[in-house]
Amino acid sequence: MRLQDKVVIVTGGGSGAGEAIVASCVAEGAQVIAIGRDAEKLGAACKKAGGNARPAAGDVTDRQRMQQIVDETISEFGRVDILINNAGINVADRTLEKLTPEDWDRVMEINATGAYNTIHAVLPHMREQGDGVIIAVSSMAGCAPSVLGGVAYSAAKHAMSVLTKMVDREEANHGIRACVISPGEINTPILDQRPVKVTDERKSRMLQPQDIADAVMYVATLPARVVIEEMIIKPRGQGSVS
Repeated sequence: MRLQDKVVIVTGGGSGAGEAIVASCVAEGAQVIAIGRDAEKLGAACKKAGGNARPAAGDVTDRQRMQQIVDETISEFGRVDILINNAGINVADRTLEKLTPEDWDRVMEINATGAYNTIHAVLPHMREQGDGVIIAVSSMAGCAPSVLGGVAYSAAKHAMSVLTKMVDREEANHGIRACVISPGEINTPILDQRPVKVTDERKSRMLQPQDIADAVMYVATLPARVVIEEMIIKPRGQGSVS
C-alpha cells in the first residue's frame, strides 16, 4: 500500500472530490482525518471509506478549530504526513454586478483563508518532522480569470494557488513539498451553485471525483526528491479558462 501508516488530513472530505480522496487514501493504508462542515455527510463518507477514516467536523474558516484538529491528530498519531486542502465553495450570483460583499467574504474565507488556516496549523509539525506534503485542490480558475467561475472564486483560487506555491519555495529546506492541482470542470455538488443548471449529459463529460483523487494520489506518493509545482487536469476537449 502506497500510503501505509501515513497520517493524512483532508478538508472538504464529506462529498465530491474530497470524499473520493478520503476513500483512496484509506484504501492505500493511510490514517485519514476528514474535515467538513456537515457532520452527517462527513460521518457517512468516513463510514463508507472504512475504519481508518475519522470525521472531524469543523469549518476551515475557524482557525482555532483547525488548530485543535491538528493538535489532536498529533497527540494521537505523533505526526501529520500529508495535508490536502480541498474545501471550496462558489455562489450563484458571481458577476461583479451581482456579487454581494457577504458572498465575496465567504468565498474568500473558505477557499483562500481556510487553506491558510490549515497550513498554518500543520507547518510547525512538518518542520519538526523534516518532511511533509501539502496539496491544494485549486482550479483552472486559479490559473487565469474565469467568467464561468466568477470574480470571487477566481480571486480566491488564485490566492490559494499562490499560497501553496509559496509553501514549496519557503519550506523546501525543511523537507516540505507542496503542489497545486488545478482541475477543469468536475462533476461535484458545487455545480448546483451555478446560475444555469448543468445537464446530466454535460456532467458525464466532466472530470469525475475519482479523477481528482487519482491525481492527488499520484502527487502524494512521489519520491521525496520530486516536486510537481502545479498540475492542470481537465476533461478532454475543454479549452482554457473562460
